[in-house]
Amino acid sequence: MATINTSPPMATTTVLLLGLFVVAINLSISGAQSVGVCYGMMGNNLPSKQEVVALYKANNINRMRLYDPNHEALNALRGSNIEVILGLPNSDLQKLADPSQAASWVKENVVNFWPSVRFRYIAVGNEVSPISGGTAWLAQFVLPALVNVFNAVRSAGLHEQIKVSTAIDTTLIGKSFPPTEGAFRGDIRAFIDPIIGHLVWAKTPLLANIYPYFSHKDNPGSVSLQYALFTSPNVVVWDKGLGYQNLFDAILDALYSSLEGAWGGSLDVVVSESGWPSAGGFATSDENARTYLSNLIRHVKKGTPKRPNKPIETYIFAMFNENNKNPEYEKHFGVFFPDKRPKYNLNFGGERIWDFSADHNATLPLASDM
Repeated sequence: MATINTSPPMATTTVLLLGLFVVAINLSISGAQSVGVCYGMMGNNLPSKQEVVALYKANNINRMRLYDPNHEALNALRGSNIEVILGLPNSDLQKLADPSQAASWVKENVVNFWPSVRFRYIAVGNEVSPISGGTAWLAQFVLPALVNVFNAVRSAGLHEQIKVSTAIDTTLIGKSFPPTEGAFRGDIRAFIDPIIGHLVWAKTPLLANIYPYFSHKDNPGSVSLQYALFTSPNVVVWDKGLGYQNLFDAILDALYSSLEGAWGGSLDVVVSESGWPSAGGFATSDENARTYLSNLIRHVKKGTPKRPNKPIETYIFAMFNENNKNPEYEKHFGVFFPDKRPKYNLNFGGERIWDFSADHNATLPLASDM
């Protein structure tokens, strides 16, 4: 019997393989869209709002956190398809404890821009704590403002599209080790428990700012640089059969455990800030910051030991170095310089599946770890 050649011609094979390669790249990118970048504006040398939105789009950054409803930025975002966390600043919390003020705020800053601006969340307050000297007096207003803004969003018929939450920091956690025994501080439970109850009822994630950098800076003897940078070659902490090879997972799982102890085990957590400064303080360098950020972008697709295979929606802090911030290291969290040059070679859309050297090098221990 004559052999029939069922293989396509070489040119067709090449086209098919190229098409499959492009599809694989696109799947890699589309599967990792959980990484956004925070757009802070505390600098006197930053690009225009239109240039910033263009820079987000040029770098495949499809999610942005804004810290206040800056109308110039919101107008620049119209039609961009960038999903936005819109911040309600702490300075407005007391005012928005009044339902009519909250309704006006939502109309002016949300309804008037929807749907040409794709709001994803509204963050009602940032890092307010009843035990923090700077924000303690505001703690009483967080829940009323949160509920009032939620009700205003619901009245506008947008509560299914736009979730209303608040952003906390991890100082509210009183016990973080081991992660499965994480628990909120007893003296903040009267503050956080009603907030958690509302979020559970509204089926809205909690926003949390998580910084392994500060844990390492404050406790370098007990928190190694490798553990903080995702470069530890082995599991560092075993906890009830769960292995922790990096501090980010341990902090996030301690927060999950804290939520479980406050009847909030059903809540998801959005990491609304995480980053590493490149200068100005202990353990700051371009290399450490690049290593942390590149590993973070890859890692958040994988979940944590408590919640494996569940991608973690994460926002890198921050888009630019901000020269009006203090102390000095706070000026150096940017992933871009104010002139729009990238500080690091990051791929916000996911792993570059063709860039094997970058993936390999990111897992090598740094000289400072030896």
